[in-house]
Amino acid sequence: MASTLRVAIIGGGIGGLTLALALRERGLTADVYEQTPQLTEIGAAVALTANATRELERIGLGDRLAAASTTPAELIHRHWRDGTRIAAHPVRSGSWYRNRFHAAVHGIRRAQLQVILSSEIAAGTLHLGRRLVGLTERPGGIVLEFSDGDTAHADVVVGADGIRSTVRRWVAGGDHEIYSGTSGFRGIVPVDRLPSLPDPQSIQFWTGPGAHLLHYPIGPTGDSVNFLAVVEGPQAWARTDGWVDDVAADEPLRAFDGWHPAATAMIGAVTHAVRWGLFAVRPLPRWDRGRAVLLGDAAHAMLPHQGQGANTTVEDAFTLAALLAQVPGTIELPSAFATYQALRRGRTRRIQRLSWLTNALLHLPDGEAADERNRALARLPQDIAWIHEHDVQAALRHRTERPARSQPAPTA
Repeated sequence: MASTLRVAIIGGGIGGLTLALALRERGLTADVYEQTPQLTEIGAAVALTANATRELERIGLGDRLAAASTTPAELIHRHWRDGTRIAAHPVRSGSWYRNRFHAAVHGIRRAQLQVILSSEIAAGTLHLGRRLVGLTERPGGIVLEFSDGDTAHADVVVGADGIRSTVRRWVAGGDHEIYSGTSGFRGIVPVDRLPSLPDPQSIQFWTGPGAHLLHYPIGPTGDSVNFLAVVEGPQAWARTDGWVDDVAADEPLRAFDGWHPAATAMIGAVTHAVRWGLFAVRPLPRWDRGRAVLLGDAAHAMLPHQGQGANTTVEDAFTLAALLAQVPGTIELPSAFATYQALRRGRTRRIQRLSWLTNALLHLPDGEAADERNRALARLPQDIAWIHEHDVQAALRHRTERPARSQPAPTA
């Protein structure tokens, strides 16, 4: 029996828009409510990996994504000071990545990705300037209350509203964000302004004492690089109303004093007015309450060091859409939500934990521990293949019976 659920999605970012498309594929129309007056994505760019692109390609977006993106030539880890290659693995070269994981990897501007996704959703279903302030569950559905005094009604509400999720507060209560003790500086720099940068068409990690620099090519021709420079501190995050804070203009370069000229040139090419606090969400005992359920960063925000925040969000969206499409009425929602969590919670917690541990490994000073890490980096494609080879549709086909609610949740 086809589902007739009225679905309301809170958040018009990658997760919310992807869920709307995944539901449309399954014959469901959803309304997307975004608090900003125009679509804007946090961060400059994103690397989409096979575990997400295989689903986006399956619904026909592969060509548009490829036309707006760059596939990196290699994955390279470098020494912070002299630029020595610590480890290197092919990505685009020899079509290695697609041959191994049967889907593409793309570096794309977040804004461009959002344009592609939003242009595909049903007309009239994206509502901007609608900030959710409350939810009230009633026998006939759930009422959404917005800051402008307006309301909407739905059978199910999906919180795709990010790390500071309003829906999560309703589902789980309290604040679940946790500051990592690290922060980052972001930017996009044209390649022609970086003459000392080796291998500009590759995704690269420069690892050093107390900091690291990640960058990768973006855009149709790879003529720019997107970077994230991560440093230890501040020890505590003073801002309680957001994840960016003011920074002295010279602080980013001071944190990378003595690093290779390519690294300092990249960081110095951008005027830095803010630093980004790097946060995660503590493992939640459950992702749903009544008719509301969480998706993406609202459920499992993670540090960016495995590049999987957006990708696991896409996985969530296609998983949840498939399960909701099988629900003929609201009485079956608890079972669908339990299956969704059984499929998603353990995997995302494992990636969360790995991303947290990776930060410390990338910040090791030169010495025996760094040498051991470098030997492990030679095995990286094998060690993280389980992340990239994940197939949402295969997982749905092979899902087992849902666990009882009384069973303990997986540990992080």
